[in-house]
Amino acid sequence: MKKIRLEIVALSHSITQTHSYAVVLGEVDGLRRLPIVIGGFEAQAIAVALEKMQPSRPLTHDLMKNFMQAFSIDLNEVVICDLQEGIFFAKLVCSTENDTIEIDSRTSDALALAVRFGCPIYTYEHILESAGILVEDTGQKSKKRKSRDTEEENRSADKEDLKAMTLEELNELLNEVLENEDYIRAIAIRDEINSRKKGK
Repeated sequence: MKKIRLEIVALSHSITQTHSYAVVLGEVDGLRRLPIVIGGFEAQAIAVALEKMQPSRPLTHDLMKNFMQAFSIDLNEVVICDLQEGIFFAKLVCSTENDTIEIDSRTSDALALAVRFGCPIYTYEHILESAGILVEDTGQKSKKRKSRDTEEENRSADKEDLKAMTLEELNELLNEVLENEDYIRAIAIRDEINSRKKGK
């Protein structure tokens, strides 16, 4: 199976859901995005590594990296290899002088380690096909709207029953929340759209 390379393009805090974060992976040389909901601790661990901060004591993922390096284990790549009932599965492809081994991992932990090791992140076409979101290439970065009106609109959109909306309305809403970078909301809308398509 051909692997598709991804990169971390955003770490998003949900506007509509407190304590929810999404790490957004972008297809290298492509327009698809793969948002994955993660916990606050994992979001912090990824953010610390992305910003190259040096905490006074090693975080869990720093400890893991130090442990691996102490025993000459290298992290070659991270592969998001499966998606079951909305849950992503990942594996770490590690190597020593004599052997290469694949280790199961939570996706958030795998990404936190990938950032620390600077190794590539991959997934497969069927995962991007079912869980990815196509971002239209407008030629400019979307503007962040932080006005009270926009946040109020998002809150009211969150209360709407997605099942009562038409497919056209769902697609319009998806574009709106993507513009506001609320990837948590986008995941729920995308899942509703996909379930409708499968039901046809």
